[in-house]
Amino acid sequence: MLRRATPERLSTFSDGVFAVLITVLALELRPPERPTFEALLALWPTWLSYAVSFLFIAIVWTNHHYLMRYASDATSSLLWFNFAHLFSISLLPLSTAWMAVSELAPQPVAFYAAIFFLVNATYIALAWELVHRRPDAKTSPKVRRIMRVRSLTTLCFFGVAAVVALKYPLVGLGICICCLIGYLRPEPPWAQMRDEETAQN
Repeated sequence: MLRRATPERLSTFSDGVFAVLITVLALELRPPERPTFEALLALWPTWLSYAVSFLFIAIVWTNHHYLMRYASDATSSLLWFNFAHLFSISLLPLSTAWMAVSELAPQPVAFYAAIFFLVNATYIALAWELVHRRPDAKTSPKVRRIMRVRSLTTLCFFGVAAVVALKYPLVGLGICICCLIGYLRPEPPWAQMRDEETAQN
């Protein structure tokens, strides 16, 4: 008999997907053909691509855990939004490998930035389902507004990065990296402060 889906099982399944993605990403790394540091340094596009993608997966994973704590029930819409989010992040190893092999050529970097855009778009959908759509969510309207502004702002920047990368790939990649900084801490600056005030009252 099939078990009923719960937020805990959904989170566990998602963790497994993230773990597989990190493994696949690491398997794409190849040592240089010559046994010299010069040959190793020549692979800097590969190392840079891997480092950014690893950081991206780590940030997405952390933010996914932050959102899932608001889930009280695994609804049908939550399941599909979560699958869409996992699908978008599953494209990262492919785009990373293409960007690394091309040595940061314009179109692969633009595709890479487009994947960032897609991941952020599905994250917004997941946040809407778990936080913004539910009036009983454990966040104030101000915190929800900050989360919304941050998500939409970075979404726009990822879109700009994809376009800019077609002409200036390193600039486009740099924009993506800067956007990731905004998600290093999943919760907005005032969220924890408000939780502490609520607990005291």
